[in-house]
Amino acid sequence: MATSTTASQEEMKKARLPLGYRDQCSALLIPLNKCRHKTNFMQWECEHERHEYEKCQYEDLMRRMKELSKLKREAAQASE
Repeated sequence: MATSTTASQEEMKKARLPLGYRDQCSALLIPLNKCRHKTNFMQWECEHERHEYEKCQYEDLMRRMKELSKLKREAAQASE
């Protein structure tokens, strides 16, 4: 069930991702964390990886908000 931005359970476990970060963008977080460790957390070194991860997080948030709005609309129509 892994998509292009979701890592498998084994990959997340091997990368030692905390449970809170095992979401739709986990496959982008793993290389970001590797880059951060390799460059001693210098903020300007991993900009591309960070941008990809943050964009994925934003798109996931927008998807969940649209889904919630749809569910609220359906519930409102069902109660009428």
